[in-house]
Amino acid sequence: MKNPWIFPVATLFVGAVGGYISGSNQGSADTGSKGDGPAIKTRSSSRGDSATAESTAKARASRPAGTEEITRLPGSNNRIQALMDFYAGLTPGQLEEEARKLENLPMNERIMASFLLFGRWAETDPTAAMAFSNTMGFAGGFVRPTILQSWASVDPANAAKYYSANPREFAMMGMMGGGRGPMGGQGGAGIIASEWAKQDPAGALAWASGLTTEKSQALNSVVGEVAKSDPKKAAEMLATLDTSDKGGAYRTVAAQYGATNFAEAQSWIRTLPADEQAGALASAIGGLSNTDPQAAAKQVTQMEAGESKDRIVGDVVEDLARLNPQAAADFLKTQDSERAQREGVRELMQSWVAQDSSAALAFANSYQPGEVRDSALQSYIWSNQSAAPADLVKVAETITDEGDRSRTIGMTAARWMREDEASAKAYIEQTTSIPEDDKQRILEGRGMWGGPGGGRGRRGGGD
Repeated sequence: MKNPWIFPVATLFVGAVGGYISGSNQGSADTGSKGDGPAIKTRSSSRGDSATAESTAKARASRPAGTEEITRLPGSNNRIQALMDFYAGLTPGQLEEEARKLENLPMNERIMASFLLFGRWAETDPTAAMAFSNTMGFAGGFVRPTILQSWASVDPANAAKYYSANPREFAMMGMMGGGRGPMGGQGGAGIIASEWAKQDPAGALAWASGLTTEKSQALNSVVGEVAKSDPKKAAEMLATLDTSDKGGAYRTVAAQYGATNFAEAQSWIRTLPADEQAGALASAIGGLSNTDPQAAAKQVTQMEAGESKDRIVGDVVEDLARLNPQAAADFLKTQDSERAQREGVRELMQSWVAQDSSAALAFANSYQPGEVRDSALQSYIWSNQSAAPADLVKVAETITDEGDRSRTIGMTAARWMREDEASAKAYIEQTTSIPEDDKQRILEGRGMWGGPGGGRGRRGGGD
């Protein structure tokens, strides 16, 4: 699936912010250097310079004085820009001082400020930023990818040296499931390789080829980065690698190729080893689906049954459902694989519920009791932000799997408690679908997993 439901959702934002900061700062520097040269000043230009200086001074005087003041500004974009401007003017020592203040912010604001601060710090004194992250405990794992990417975006060679010399600092990176970031799918070598390839593909390829660990991942990142702008060149680069080093690179290139020229992608895929063609074709169809999901759906119907076909059905359903959920539903019903139906229906429900929840529920109930229907109903309930919890609980009660039914009812009842505590308590106390321990947690306002909910910083408290 393109959007796996994983815990560290915030980590998907990690690399993007670091790269955005680097690009913005580099762009500003480049602009300034290109403008250098002899200046011919007149009286009017002198007055203009004076006026500009005065307005700049006023602007600086009106800027927020620190992070806490910035977080009170109206408008999320205003806050992001203000934080970037504020951090850009700080020395490494001052950035460290600001980093120590982050724990006093509410979690959502701390996440945003952390990515911006550490992204900037990594450009000015990356080793100090890394050293500080090592004092942050578990939280350090969430900022270390930002530091590494921002460092690599301006100095990939030294970022690579540090990464190789201090492997234990990055041991948790790339673990625990899919996605990017700490404990996401892409490890440190992949992050460095991607940034290096943006600047010097040949140098990045040489570095990745010399690795003893994470070699396939790094090579995949280099080839994948090249494929974003020139999939044909990436395919040629891929042909120079040893078979053992290619890993998932075939699929990475195929996905980019399929998005830009599906016919060429098909021709290239036919030249690949036989055991790689099905997976590469599925990825190419996934790329095509980004721009033309209806064409992608037609291509899926021509695929041979198997794991590769099952894998891509959900992606096509997700893209098609945004345009025409009924067409996506009709396409999904033609699939023979229960696995494809089960995973695809989750993606369908997320889009369809927002557009026509009644039609979405009717489709979910069109399945016979079993795993596919259970999957559809769970996704319907999770995605439904408009229906009354009392109505959603009734839907959840029809889920056949006992564990899924209990969890879904429990989460819905916890939501109900926030809207109508008296009615929710009455339901929770009489239902036999929720274990007694879970009942008690919900009734006490601790949710399904016993957490206190909310809190400011690591010390708790209000907003």
